[in-house]
Amino acid sequence: MSDNSPIMASPVSFGARLASSQAFVALFSDGMKLVEETAAYLDGPGRHESKRLERAAALSYATESMRLTTRLMQLASWLLLHRAVNEGEMSLDQANREKTKVKLGMADQSDAETLGLLPEKLVELVDRSLKLQDQVRRLDATIHAPVSEVAPAVNPLERQLGLLKAAFERDGE
Repeated sequence: MSDNSPIMASPVSFGARLASSQAFVALFSDGMKLVEETAAYLDGPGRHESKRLERAAALSYATESMRLTTRLMQLASWLLLHRAVNEGEMSLDQANREKTKVKLGMADQSDAETLGLLPEKLVELVDRSLKLQDQVRRLDATIHAPVSEVAPAVNPLERQLGLLKAAFERDGE
């Protein structure tokens, strides 16, 4: 006699699949390009632009560039951690434990007046970093969401089959 009970499979971790998806690969590439572009700007044209700013604007520039680099280093750490998961260098559980060291909190938004004092390129980089942070935070929440125990799908005919089986067993007595 064969057992027709449904096979109990463990739920598939959508997060684990998402971490190795093409969307993650694109996000990783975009994030690392932004890190490189920001470093090149701050070490080159940005340094020259900051020297031409008035005192208040120069202080704002220093503050914003520090926030920007800190934010990008946290994002790069997160991206590298999850690339290690994709490449099999660590498990998603290990990455979950390690990511507690990475701060993906809400960004401190500068007011429009402060941003108005800054070079256009710095403002653009800040804006792009905030968008990247938002994308990473959403992906992080999805990847590391607890896998819920999903009840196995019930065959809609199962109840009727059970009633028929019960009826025939009574007739056979």
